[in-house]
Amino acid sequence: MEENAYLHVDGGTLKLIDEKMPPQEELLDLAEFFKVFGDGTRLKILYVLLAAEMCVYDIAMVLGMSQSAISHQLRVLKQMDLVKNRREGKTIFYSLADSHIVTILSQGLDHIEE
Repeated sequence: MEENAYLHVDGGTLKLIDEKMPPQEELLDLAEFFKVFGDGTRLKILYVLLAAEMCVYDIAMVLGMSQSAISHQLRVLKQMDLVKNRREGKTIFYSLADSHIVTILSQGLDHIEE
């Protein structure tokens, strides 16, 4: 029997899939992006920053964690452009990078609560 004997997808559907499929590099970047959301501590930090801009010390106090643990996770979040920071004197304040992050968190939560 021929290898494609069980392929029942018509040419139009295959063309549509091909048009919609992002390039391989973008798929890999998207996978890395979603991996960031696979860590509970990072999600907690994002939810803290959803409420207010905060420094590492305050985030650590709110979450009951060490400043070094928070700093490490903030570095990952910053590398993925999920958070941004600003300096005020010696203190660095962190906030969500943009409204897309709020949407992602909100839609993710909506999905699992259904």
